[in-house]
Amino acid sequence: MTRINKNVSSLIAQQTLRKTGTQLHTALSRLSTGMRINSGKDDPAGLIASENLRRDIISAKGAISNSERAGQMIATADSALGQVSNLLNDIRGLVVEASNRGVISDEQVAANQLQIDSSLEAVDRIAQTTTFQGRSLLNGVLDFQYTPAGTNGAGLDTVVDLRIHKATLGASGTIDIEAIINNPATQALLTVGPNGFNNGALNDSVVFKIGGRDGSEVFTFQSGASVNDIVAAVNLVTDVTGVTATNNNGTLELNTSDYGTRSFVDLEVITEGTAGTFKANTSARRATGTDVDATVNGVEARGDGNSLYVNSSNLNLEITIDAGSVSPVEFQIDGGGAIFQLGPSVVSNQQIRIGIQSLNTGQLGGRTGRLYELRSGNPRELSQDITGAAKIVDEVIYEVAQLRGRLGALQRATIDANVESLSELLTNLTEAESSIRDADFAAETAALTRAQVLTQSGTAVLGIANQSPQNVLALLQ
Repeated sequence: MTRINKNVSSLIAQQTLRKTGTQLHTALSRLSTGMRINSGKDDPAGLIASENLRRDIISAKGAISNSERAGQMIATADSALGQVSNLLNDIRGLVVEASNRGVISDEQVAANQLQIDSSLEAVDRIAQTTTFQGRSLLNGVLDFQYTPAGTNGAGLDTVVDLRIHKATLGASGTIDIEAIINNPATQALLTVGPNGFNNGALNDSVVFKIGGRDGSEVFTFQSGASVNDIVAAVNLVTDVTGVTATNNNGTLELNTSDYGTRSFVDLEVITEGTAGTFKANTSARRATGTDVDATVNGVEARGDGNSLYVNSSNLNLEITIDAGSVSPVEFQIDGGGAIFQLGPSVVSNQQIRIGIQSLNTGQLGGRTGRLYELRSGNPRELSQDITGAAKIVDEVIYEVAQLRGRLGALQRATIDANVESLSELLTNLTEAESSIRDADFAAETAALTRAQVLTQSGTAVLGIANQSPQNVLALLQ
């Protein structure tokens, strides 16, 4: 090197030292933060991918938190429902005890009635005071709201009970429901024709058993007993069998009080005198009713007596209509329900909206009556109608148990499974984001060591390069 104006060796050493310094800075930055990507220039494509993954991770964490909170809310409601179930069972026991009128005194019946009144007040209190994070759960606030639709809300006047358990509402926040009744439910009907009698009376003695959904009873009649005698005897134990009898112009008609395929009349002639014609003129050994045949929004509904049920991915409801009605039922669900955000994306298929009905005694019940009717001064108090009171309590016990089961199934099959699935998703997303963004300490430590050595050697080399021009002085001696 004989030129001194441009020390190329020094420039090369400086450039190399700058590169080494950058590498040293990068290694130190990654080791101090634990991140491979600390700014966009470190890895633009990796930064975009990791930010998208971070978004998904945050969303998954939020969905897990939402699901866990939903489970806690349902657990709170279930605890209150358990207390209501205990009160209802106590009421059922008091009703049964009060029916033992051969032993129990009027004062004891009155005491039982007082206890029932207190239990009903407790049910109403639980319905009003059960809350989660300040929000009422069982007073009907979380039930669906609906209004008449179609022609003056066609058919709503024929609806005995309407319960909406789950619904996905459209962008407008509403959904129209139309139930078309193809065929109404029927009772079971079994007959003994006029030829089974001689001028309205039995030709010979007969022993037969009548069975129904509620139980069975054996009847014995002698020759000459009239159709009206049989009708009176059968109707005397209707509460045992669930079967009623009528005399239709000499024909004995046996009907069930309930409707649908689960209702039946069974007539078994055990013995009959040789001159008897009763058995030969029975219409059948057994007769069953039919369930309502209907479609809801074009989907075939499941019929059970006068009740029809629809359970799809976006709609779960049950409608009980008046016996024999074929009027279409039209209404609009226009809000309500408890919305749970279970997925990481705010879209309808990652949400679920369920209805939690009111547990007020004025709302609990159905076709047999409402629970409040068991209070003093009402038609089903113990001194008025014990049988009717028992039927109402039985229906309400089933209703509350069904609600508990529905909420329990949601918690177990949907929420708990959702938390498990989201937890696995979160693990996979975190692993993917880590592989892109996190620093590999083994590799970065090796890079740091290399950069430190190169920096030290580069500094030494730069010093030598800066001294090289001084060698020119030897030429001037």
